Amino acid sequence: MSTEQVMNNSILPTGGGAAEAQAAGAHAAQVAVLGADGPEGPDRTTRRRKAAVDGVHEESLIRKILAYGFIGLAAVVFATPLVYAFFSALKPNDQIFSMPPKLIGTEIRWSNFLAVFEHGPFVRYILNSFFVAIAGTLIVLAVSSLAGYAFSRLRWKGRELVFILFLGTMMIPQEVLVVPMFIVMQWFGWVDTYQSLIFPFAFGAFGTFLIRQFMRGIPFELEEAARVDGAGPMRTFWRIILPLSSSALAVVAVFTFLGFWNSYLWPLITIIDFSTYGTLPVGLSTFSGQNGTRWDLQMAASIISMIPTTILVIALQKHLVKGISMSGLGGR
Repeated sequence: MSTEQVMNNSILPTGGGAAEAQAAGAHAAQVAVLGADGPEGPDRTTRRRKAAVDGVHEESLIRKILAYGFIGLAAVVFATPLVYAFFSALKPNDQIFSMPPKLIGTEIRWSNFLAVFEHGPFVRYILNSFFVAIAGTLIVLAVSSLAGYAFSRLRWKGRELVFILFLGTMMIPQEVLVVPMFIVMQWFGWVDTYQSLIFPFAFGAFGTFLIRQFMRGIPFELEEAARVDGAGPMRTFWRIILPLSSSALAVVAVFTFLGFWNSYLWPLITIIDFSTYGTLPVGLSTFSGQNGTRWDLQMAASIISMIPTTILVIALQKHLVKGISMSGLGGR
């Protein structure tokens, strides 16, 4: 007997085993051709998959419709007072509170916007607000970025304790600090000056906290690479950390600018000569007096005062979204 015949006899099953193997091979071929579920298996599986995909798409579509519907409803709710204020600025003063309320008066007076500047030193109020808001924002950005860098990237003893104490100042209401701050302004001789409008709120904890949280998410490998190249802490801060924190700086800039721009209580207390140092919020109150309130001019002045802040928010919208979403992420 040859070697080939011996190998064939050892590999091929004999008797009933050969018949069973042959049947199993035929069944496997049938499954491969027709599918596991029989002759209609592939079509049935395809229909199931298609139904599942369609269900996912329908659910996603419903979620999008609900989300956009809620956003649209919220936009209408927030925009309605602004629209009503704008059309009220175009009404005669005696029709502001007419019953039943009407969106548009009997006549449209665009002259109300010009009358605002004739009523008092409104241009002076605008310039003062711009100066105070811009100067205060620049100081806050400088102080908060340096403090945020120290609290997030530099290692020194007692850092976390000092940061917690510094953060605790955010819990103190502004109304509680009015009297102590006014006394300090008297000590410095800053009452009725621009310094009293800027410096008391230029060293808050909010900007430092926001920038610190953002800087903690920047990889330390970048800082280590700069240190290897011979860069010191300040050069690393100026060349690497600060440019990467532009989104957080934009968020702090917007919130700080809005805070200075809309501040009313503190300028009302610390300023005596409103015609020289008055800001827009204080200027808006001048439309109310002993002879009544010019609601039409006050509405027009309010619309004018919202224009700069609206432009600022729209211009920095991209950085605002990125900065707010990333400022709370800290990995180290």
